[in-house]
Amino acid sequence: MTLLELRDLTVDYESTRGPVPAVRGVNLSLDAGRTLGLAGESGCGKSSVAMSVLRLLPRTARLGGEVLLDGEDVRTMSWSRLRAVRWAGASVVFQGAMHALNPVRTIGEQIAEPIRLHGLDASSVAGSPGTGSTSAAGPTAGSGTTRPNASTVDRRVIELLGQVELPAHRASAYPHELSGGQRQRVMIAMALACSPRLIIADEPTTALDVIVQAQVLELLGRLVADRGLGLMMISHDLSVLASCCERLAVMHDGRVVEEGPAKTVIAQPEHAHTRALAAAFPEVGDPASRLTSGRAEVEIEPTVEPAAGPVTDRDAALPPTDAGRGPLLSATGVSVVFRGRHGGRTRAVEDVDLHVERDEIVALVGQSGSGKTTMARSLVGLQPLAAGRVLFEGRPLPTGGRGLRDYRRQVQLVLQDPTGALNPRHSVYESVAEGLRIHQVPGDEQELVAAALEQAELRPAERFFTALPDELSGGQRQRVVIAGALALSPRILVADEPVASLDASVRGEILALLLNLRVRLGLSTLVITHDLGLAWAIADRVAVMYRGRIVETGTVEEVLSDPRHEYTRRLLAAVPAPLARHRPDLLGTPAQDITVTDPAAPDGERESRPAAGAAAGGVVADTSRRVAARPAGDDPIDGEPGAADLTAVGPAGGDPTGGAEPTSGGEAERP
Repeated sequence: MTLLELRDLTVDYESTRGPVPAVRGVNLSLDAGRTLGLAGESGCGKSSVAMSVLRLLPRTARLGGEVLLDGEDVRTMSWSRLRAVRWAGASVVFQGAMHALNPVRTIGEQIAEPIRLHGLDASSVAGSPGTGSTSAAGPTAGSGTTRPNASTVDRRVIELLGQVELPAHRASAYPHELSGGQRQRVMIAMALACSPRLIIADEPTTALDVIVQAQVLELLGRLVADRGLGLMMISHDLSVLASCCERLAVMHDGRVVEEGPAKTVIAQPEHAHTRALAAAFPEVGDPASRLTSGRAEVEIEPTVEPAAGPVTDRDAALPPTDAGRGPLLSATGVSVVFRGRHGGRTRAVEDVDLHVERDEIVALVGQSGSGKTTMARSLVGLQPLAAGRVLFEGRPLPTGGRGLRDYRRQVQLVLQDPTGALNPRHSVYESVAEGLRIHQVPGDEQELVAAALEQAELRPAERFFTALPDELSGGQRQRVVIAGALALSPRILVADEPVASLDASVRGEILALLLNLRVRLGLSTLVITHDLGLAWAIADRVAVMYRGRIVETGTVEEVLSDPRHEYTRRLLAAVPAPLARHRPDLLGTPAQDITVTDPAAPDGERESRPAAGAAAGGVVADTSRRVAARPAGDDPIDGEPGAADLTAVGPAGGDPTGGAEPTSGGEAERP
């Protein structure tokens, strides 16, 4: 049975730059119980196709053709009928979770909202146009569905949270209290709330680490098999689509240029654009995917910074540098502790040592909620420290005033969520020029803005000057954020998931850009990512973070080709198959066996798994690299909170005096 059919679909947008054709004559169909993947570059029209199914396009959009949902044209539906179909007949997992969620309502309330409006299983009503009967069981929700009572709704919310691997107590959390990946899982739970027959997932795994990504893809596949759902998956990652979709359609410039069985399209692409997409993603373990041969200035010996217990000689762990120079940016014994709203404490970062050399790219990898973003915020002075210190060129991180402002020009942060980072009322020009004006950078402003946009691959730059963020694709918005950082000519770039929302070909350009900036400007970069392919492609060293601690560090080749810690092995095992075919030794390791929250456990506690082969004291014996295991009985970390959701314990900044002696009661408990 055909669940969804698009016939000669067209979408045009009115903008300040004139009419923009986004979708041109798309013809697609999806049967119940089947999966369809829609791939393509950022801006090719994928999201416009997805939003057209439920008429979720903005007012400036002009929709043409036919959109048949269960044989009924969505374009001609009345608003009451369309309301019944949304959530209950078909639901959408939106791309930007932080932008889609209400910041002043708990996630439990937001998951419960469609259930209260449409009922627990309103798909039968949504699939029957004109149905208006009410149940004799009680009051109704929506069009003829029984409204569940409060306890039933609460149980359903907890069940949905469990399906997406979130503990039950997170129902009382607000969106800003969750990490990026956790917010994305909330969006998936909302989409499942009313048991729809069709799920449209727009980049559902973009913000997820590889382990949670594997769990989410497995969950979606199981739902399709068990419930006979239709799943349309939109992504720029061909490996994700190939692992979960039966059929694959590739879009380019608003048109479908190739369609067929997913495995055939991936293995034997016919269109040039499909071949370019298939070749764009770096493959972990493939020497051809390495875009760098390492630092040209100095050879780095592999080191490991233990996660468990204090380091007796931290200076000895640093790699040798020319003329005795120390690291450009270093963090020593950094801990960040948050106080929760109910009096509890969360140790987001615990005794972390991390350094970035001149002319070096370091990748900090780990799951969502492991503390990566909190660590990045600490390095730029946005997060108070409970213990430890941060040094830039051997000098403590300033705690405020002009010194901190000058420091942040040298160390620029690229935020993870471009939608939240950009002012919706500021044009691209104003967004990029803002930093230039704050720091009073000399030179012609227009030329500097244009140069930054060109470096971020937004060409021609003048075309984007007047564009607003909502007129850009997700990938284009991310490039605007990167351009804003590059405009200040920083010495270190702290990039938090810099290419997570970019399509395959554009992400390759951004990665090449980071490497070119290092060659031309000596720009050092700390890349915060859950993407092991990104780390393999451009990084010199990798630090693996797990539950607030660094558990393994070393050169990219050593850590990703010969992982010693069990958690690193799990990360590699969870990489989608097309990117992991060079690591057959890891493919048998189940990705679901680690960091899976048990919703029934008190406070959503997680099991802590020791490293395989760990020696006494939690360190694997190795002359060049040490691997740390988490001490037995240590408390888990439920999430990766930001500065706004919890109260940070300890003084702000990286002053060695204040950082070494936290305020009373503020020092993180040590094992």
